[in-house]
Amino acid sequence: MNLTNPTSAADKASRLRQAIATDTVTMPGCFNAPVAMMAQQLGFDAIYISGAGLINGMSGYPDIALLGMEEVARAAAYIARAVDVPALCDADTGFGEVLQVMRTIQTFEDAGVAGVHLEDQVMPKRCGHLDGKRLVTSQDMERKLTAASKARANPDFLLVARTDARAVEGFDAAVERGLRYLDAGADAIFIEALQSEEEFGRYAELVQAPLLANMTEFGKTPMLSVEQFRQLGYRMVIFPMTAFRVMMKAVEELFTDLRDKGEATQWLERMQTRSELYDLLDYEAYNEMDRYIAGNGDTGGEAK
Repeated sequence: MNLTNPTSAADKASRLRQAIATDTVTMPGCFNAPVAMMAQQLGFDAIYISGAGLINGMSGYPDIALLGMEEVARAAAYIARAVDVPALCDADTGFGEVLQVMRTIQTFEDAGVAGVHLEDQVMPKRCGHLDGKRLVTSQDMERKLTAASKARANPDFLLVARTDARAVEGFDAAVERGLRYLDAGADAIFIEALQSEEEFGRYAELVQAPLLANMTEFGKTPMLSVEQFRQLGYRMVIFPMTAFRVMMKAVEELFTDLRDKGEATQWLERMQTRSELYDLLDYEAYNEMDRYIAGNGDTGGEAK
C-alpha cells in the first residue's frame, strides 16, 4: 500500500477497462488485504473480491447473502485500498431492489473497487454452481442494471451483469438475457456455470461483449486454462476461491499435526517468514513515515 501517493479509485477503474479492452485479465480471488498484496507483488494486473470468500472467511456463513451490503463493502474497501491494481467485487444481487442497488453501487464505488458484478438470482441467492437457483425476471434485472449505470459517479466504474440462467432456463435464455442486460447498461457479461468448453465458445460467438468466465473448482464448469478462455474470446477469468481452498486445506493439515504431535517445527519450511511478511506489508515504510512525520522513531523493531 502506497502511503504517500496511492492510486485513485478512478485511475484503477480506467486501468481495468483498458486492460480488458486489450487482453484477457487473470483475477485471483483475494479474501483479505495481505492476499491481495501478494497477488500484486506477483504481478497480477487485477484482483477479484469474492462474496463467498468474504462471507465464508469473515463469518463462517455459507454464501447465501447473510451479510449486509455495508459489511461486505467495508471488507472490500480494506482489500481494494491495500493495492494499486484494480479490484472487481462481487455485489451479489445488489442487496435489494432498484433503489437499494443504486446505493450499493455508490457505496462500493466509494469503497475503492474498480467495478462490481450484479446477478439475476432471487434473494437470498445461492452459489452459482449449486442446484435450486431461482431467477428474477429479465425485466426486473434490466431495471436494476439501468439504475446501477445511472448511479455510478465515474463512468469507467465497470458494471458486470451476471446471469445464472444456464442452469435454470437453459443456454438460449442465458444468451437472450446477456444481450438484454447489455442493452440495459451493463458493460460486460458474467455467464455463470456453463458446462463445457463448447458452450463457452458458442456463448462468446452469440454475445459480442467483454465476457467474464468463472474458473471455480468442484463446480459445473470444466477446468479450463486462462489461455483456453483467451482463445474462446473471454476478457476476464476469475479464480474466486482457489487461494481460500488451498489455505483451508493447508490449515487443516497443520492443525492435525498440532493436535497429534504438539509442535509445528516440520512446517517451518512451508511458512512465510516474519521478514517476508514485513516486506509484503512494507513495514519499514510505516516506520519511515513515523520517523519523519510523527517524530516517534522506530517503534516496530527490525524484521526477523
